[in-house]
Amino acid sequence: MFTLFLRTLIVYALVFAVLRLMGKRQISDMQPFDLVITLLIADVASVPISDSAIPLLYGIVPILALFILHRLVAHASLKSEKLRGFVCGRPLVIIADGVVQEDAMRAANYTLGDLLEQLRAKDVFAVSQVRYGILETNGSLSVLEKAAKPNEPPPRPSVLLVSDGAIEKKALSDAGHDGNWLKEKLGAVEAGNCLFVFLDPDGRLHVQEKQKRGTPPAVRFIGAKK
Repeated sequence: MFTLFLRTLIVYALVFAVLRLMGKRQISDMQPFDLVITLLIADVASVPISDSAIPLLYGIVPILALFILHRLVAHASLKSEKLRGFVCGRPLVIIADGVVQEDAMRAANYTLGDLLEQLRAKDVFAVSQVRYGILETNGSLSVLEKAAKPNEPPPRPSVLLVSDGAIEKKALSDAGHDGNWLKEKLGAVEAGNCLFVFLDPDGRLHVQEKQKRGTPPAVRFIGAKK
């Protein structure tokens, strides 16, 4: 029992030291490469603890090897922009001047729901309020809002009426409208062909159609400002 306790302390101290030397980061802030190394270290560290018949070196050597690999790749990434882009990825512009860049969302396997959730976390409730939205390499969203006019009241949230071609019936009803109203407002635009339709606080419909690969996104605002 004492041997198991001692082995656990040694492995814990080694893993703690390695993770400290790798840098101070929360799990949510890790790059994919950092996360893979961390998960592998955790898995390897458990082997000599769970089975006392396995020599302690079978856990220590792989942990040190992974640490050395991490340091080598991190150092090489500082010297090579291409390697850094491959290992860490590159920031992607998801919103440009209120327009969602669907090609970038596909490339990042990023959904409209993910985007709206991260915007709400930053107290942004309308895509049209965003000058730039950049998806960082760690998965966080950086947002630059459009400049507010002097003495302008805080913006109210937009209402999502169509999400990825599906009509949000409850939201539509809560806004005091029905499917016929929406169809009339959209005119020749089919709801099923829309990435999203928002009812903005100013009464306009903010419509963006689904984007075909290689074509610019089709965005329009329907209705006059109140």
